[in-house]
Amino acid sequence: MSALFPMFTKLENKRCLVVGAGKVGEPKIASLLNTGARIHVVAFEASDIVRRWAAEGKITLELRGFTVTDLDDTFLAVVATASRELNASIYNEAQRRGVLCNVVDDPAYCDFYYPAVVRRGDLQIAISTNGQSPSLSQKLRQQLERQFGPGYAQWVAQLGETRKLVLASDLDPQKKRELLLSLASREAVQAALAAEAAKKESAKEASVNHEFVEREFAENERRVTA
Repeated sequence: MSALFPMFTKLENKRCLVVGAGKVGEPKIASLLNTGARIHVVAFEASDIVRRWAAEGKITLELRGFTVTDLDDTFLAVVATASRELNASIYNEAQRRGVLCNVVDDPAYCDFYYPAVVRRGDLQIAISTNGQSPSLSQKLRQQLERQFGPGYAQWVAQLGETRKLVLASDLDPQKKRELLLSLASREAVQAALAAEAAKKESAKEASVNHEFVEREFAENERRVTA
């Protein structure tokens, strides 16, 4: 088996077709929602969530069967129907047109696979075993989710803003590289996450204290009026 080429693809303003909108198709549609893609869904039936996305204008939904013209002007197609024959025919037509295609749970009819993904804001860590062991991919994802907690989302956003300032500064290129590397070091990350955790704990304590004061005030008011 040939090695996969790992990459992150921009889908903004690109037409993405999903055929099938049930339990299998729904999560595939969900994975496209925040990409900025123009999502077109074709299915005889659609789940309540998919119908809601259509009502909210997040996707275009047509409750009908697939036709080959659905692949017109399409960059990427995901096929999630219960018919192996239909799935294969859509894949073959996509191949003829040069459209990237994924037939869910059928590696022989896939130009790309869905990796196990850890998402922390702009930080994304994708894991693949080239189809050899999806279970291992999921186990590794769970380990990485524990290692890279929710605080990394804010940290990565802060790094992005700091990077802009460093690159716009008058420092020489070598100093800029050294500074950016130091900002992304393990020590800097740990310090930033610790500071964020301390800030949240302080805010939590302040909230608890505020609630305590309000309760005491209410109790005093009750005693005075009793």
